[in-house]
Amino acid sequence: MKEFKETLPGMFFATALAIIAALLGKLVPIVGGPVFGIVLGILISNVFGKPKAVIKGLSFTSKKILQWSIIALGGGLSLTQVYKTGLSSLYVMIFTLFIAFITAYGVGKLMGITFKLTSLIGMGTAICGGSAIAAISPIIEADDEDIAYSISTVFMFNVIAVLIFPPLGHLIGFSDNAFGLWAGTAINDTSSVVAAGYAFSDAAGAYATIVKLTRTTMIIPISLIFAAIVSIQKKREANRTGEVNYNFKKIFPWFILWFLIASLLNTVGIINGKTAEVMTEAGKFFIVVALTAIGLNSDLKQMRKTGFKPILLGLVVWVSVAVVSIVTQFLSGQI
Repeated sequence: MKEFKETLPGMFFATALAIIAALLGKLVPIVGGPVFGIVLGILISNVFGKPKAVIKGLSFTSKKILQWSIIALGGGLSLTQVYKTGLSSLYVMIFTLFIAFITAYGVGKLMGITFKLTSLIGMGTAICGGSAIAAISPIIEADDEDIAYSISTVFMFNVIAVLIFPPLGHLIGFSDNAFGLWAGTAINDTSSVVAAGYAFSDAAGAYATIVKLTRTTMIIPISLIFAAIVSIQKKREANRTGEVNYNFKKIFPWFILWFLIASLLNTVGIINGKTAEVMTEAGKFFIVVALTAIGLNSDLKQMRKTGFKPILLGLVVWVSVAVVSIVTQFLSGQI
């Protein structure tokens, strides 16, 4: 009980800033609450500093509430809806995922970028931006600076995509479905997908949203793959050093299992209507709270040391995903 009380100041501090960030996100939806949260947190921490009393609570918030956000988002996801509409986009999604990770790790290795930062940028670009980064960051034990940097990098190209995709789609001559599939597979954040899709047409917006929901479900298998990779790495390290730093129960992403359970409860109708909407909104707000805490824990000097390379990596991965989505549709006769 005493330990929990010690976390409260940090949780309240992050939540208060997150409310401001969420309101700013409503005013400027192209940026969104999570990015405002990170920026506010970084500015306050690095310019004004933070009280010692909030440090323990910020650590709890950046880790546990981040996981709770993924579980809550699962409650708003119907697997039946995804299955009905998403199968037609599955092959495009698989190709773009494959290319995103191959490009991320290939280019990341050439640039000398760490495995953790490369994984976060690759995951964020391949699946669904902040939610995907939130899902794997506790699995790979990512630093707060890496999380903040990857979110900022993915966000930057998200904004560019929202602005240039609709006119590009009209210029190329995409049908509503073709553009919806392109936006749903090549833009990361859900609100940005919706914005770009409906900027093209109502039909494209509706289809892009479903494609994006299907893409979100890929969090489950990809997170489990990362858990397996980390498990193997820990086991090898334990065998090499003789120090046992391996515990499968600790490594396994249990929150992903709860995300799946929440999605199944939605699918069978136990979570539905207003409850599903509330859980989705709660999940989105929890992400803002957690990312605000991550911003407050981030060292701007350390982020500067990382340099421009991760942004360049994000650009290469994003362009690869966007191009492969179009090429795959063209080869399959959809364009």
